[in-house]
Amino acid sequence: MAVCEVCGNDYDMSFEVVAQGARHTFDSFECAIHRMAPICEHCGVKVVGHGVVVEGSFYCCAHCARAEHDDAPVADSA
Repeated sequence: MAVCEVCGNDYDMSFEVVAQGARHTFDSFECAIHRMAPICEHCGVKVVGHGVVVEGSFYCCAHCARAEHDDAPVADSA
């Protein structure tokens, strides 16, 4: 069994995620999203989908990206 790094639950069905060379252990997708999902730089929601990146900033959608970058060409990538 392994302990979730977010909630501390010692769970027999925990799983690991390796990202950018770092190994993380979670007991649920909820904890994995809480720790690893990027945050929209306009509205603050956790981005659990494709998102939009403009000039190095991450947004949940084209609407939020446009709100921050008036003159940049922005389109959803889904």
